[in-house]
Amino acid sequence: MPHITADSAPRFENEHATFIGLAAPSRGSTENSAWRLILKPGTDAPPHALDREEIFIALAGTMTVTMGEDTFTVTAGDALIVPAHQPFAMATAGDETFEAVVVLPVGGQGLIPGQPPVIAPWAR
Repeated sequence: MPHITADSAPRFENEHATFIGLAAPSRGSTENSAWRLILKPGTDAPPHALDREEIFIALAGTMTVTMGEDTFTVTAGDALIVPAHQPFAMATAGDETFEAVVVLPVGGQGLIPGQPPVIAPWAR
């Protein structure tokens, strides 16, 4: 299925965000998964890593990212490249949401301390 409409894209939610599945193996992609990320206002997501490089292309709002000793402010129009196995945490301040398109190679797994690796449902 090479064309995923906004209306047909699956939506997933957790306490921090909404994920709108765009490209993934279940939707015809063989090399990359992509989704729209909407971080909720006041999010302070716990640190995690991925076993593959992950790219964020910011569309709206502002997100603060902590990676090791570095802190970045990511705003609309920016790109953030998170290297494989690099723990990072994301936060949004106040009442503003942050939106981005995120790209991860197919099969990329989330690594959360104390939990088994997982492939997120929006990337399957």
